[in-house]
Amino acid sequence: MNSVASRPCGRRATLAAVMCLTVVACGGLPDLGPVDLLITGGRVMDPDSGLDAVLNVAVRDGVIVALTEDTPEAHEVVDAGGLVVAPGFIDLHAHGQDPESSRYQARDGVTTAMELEIGVYPVGPWYAAREGRALIHFGASVSHQGARREAFGVMVAETSGAGTLLLGRGGASDAYLYEAASEDELHRLIRLMERELDQGGLGFGFGISYTPGARHLELWRLFATAADRQVPVFIHLRSAGAFRAGGAIAPFQEVVANAAATGASVHIVHMNSSAGEAAPSVLELIRGAQAHGVDVTTEAYPYTASASRIESALFDGWANRTDAAYQELQWVETGARLTEETFRTYREQGGWVIMHGRVEETNEWVVSQPDVIAASDGIPFSDGRAHPRGAGTFARILGHYVRDRGVLSLMDGLRKMTLLPARRLETVAPQMAAKGRVQVGADADLTLFDPDRVIDRATYDAPDRFSEGILHVLVAGTFVVRDEALVDGVTPGQAIRAPTP
Repeated sequence: MNSVASRPCGRRATLAAVMCLTVVACGGLPDLGPVDLLITGGRVMDPDSGLDAVLNVAVRDGVIVALTEDTPEAHEVVDAGGLVVAPGFIDLHAHGQDPESSRYQARDGVTTAMELEIGVYPVGPWYAAREGRALIHFGASVSHQGARREAFGVMVAETSGAGTLLLGRGGASDAYLYEAASEDELHRLIRLMERELDQGGLGFGFGISYTPGARHLELWRLFATAADRQVPVFIHLRSAGAFRAGGAIAPFQEVVANAAATGASVHIVHMNSSAGEAAPSVLELIRGAQAHGVDVTTEAYPYTASASRIESALFDGWANRTDAAYQELQWVETGARLTEETFRTYREQGGWVIMHGRVEETNEWVVSQPDVIAASDGIPFSDGRAHPRGAGTFARILGHYVRDRGVLSLMDGLRKMTLLPARRLETVAPQMAAKGRVQVGADADLTLFDPDRVIDRATYDAPDRFSEGILHVLVAGTFVVRDEALVDGVTPGQAIRAPTP
């Protein structure tokens, strides 16, 4: 029998540190002793090696210790016949960093969810609040918006119930959103953001559309700082309207130029909603930059509608729109479409709004691109109703786009939601080299699903519905979903953070 097993290595290391591994061919397994868990008869799919075979997966102490046709002794055995055994899904862009949102994500196969777009501030207390209490793994970047607020002398931003910054007004002063930073303020901003990297922040997170006062020079200087510190930049682009004659492609050109000039690594969030119908040209730009050595990646979620806070700067130009334009807005709390009157009321009140209007043909094309990472951009369920992407992104790709539409192979679909996001973070968080893979020595973050049945059930009118067909989800070797039900009382989620000095 062919098998792969780990040789005892003493203190556990990451795959990036080259764990003590050995391949055992035609001789059976070495004596592993009893393992904690044996997953038998599943279709094991590993996007890194290309492995696609029916094998048994042995787990001990939260780590995969063997992939084999043999059946070593195990304290527990789970029959995975008819199921795909895949790496746990990794979401680089999840605003819902609260227990309720994590439950929906776990039922969608997610084992690691990050707040990297807007980030958090300050970083240390955010991580401390989740240690030992998390259902799934968690991590965050340093929030430019939060640091900018402190640099402008405004009281440090409070975090929302979701643990991420609200995207609206600053309360006592909106200057940090709308004014250009002075040279002193910019120096202070850079120092503050560097300080938070030393607390474990996974790079810099920018929501430039929400801080329109940030000038091109400020962004370029912060890209240079990120390059000096060898951390990535995660960015929600500047609004296209900020460029006099640029159109949808201009905001992408700004950040690609900054990356090329400074050497910074950049990840552009929700390419689908930022690019719209210009997506093919935008992806051509990104691929061209990659071919010339620029470290730039992007992501998309599989829906035609986006969501944001209605009180944020994103809606500053929404006065006196047409009735049809307001009808494309849907109030999350009630599901009702807006009018000019209700827009003004809710803008004053504040809250989440869904923005419809993109074309499904383009949306499907973006999802079908194997190099575009899958990420949910999910908004918090702790705030009540939410956008369905926070509950159904990954099952929707697997069920609708891979199986039903056939626009993407199953292996490519899995690669977009496992290996590619893991690789995006490996340089800043070496522990990610042990995630996004089903290999000996990899963390036992695993998602087991029925490829014939997996599908999202969350909708715009009923966003709080769990996905179906994802039977088991393990985080660090612990079941958080079993037999398509959440497991009570488990908190195996661990912090994903950059090494600190």
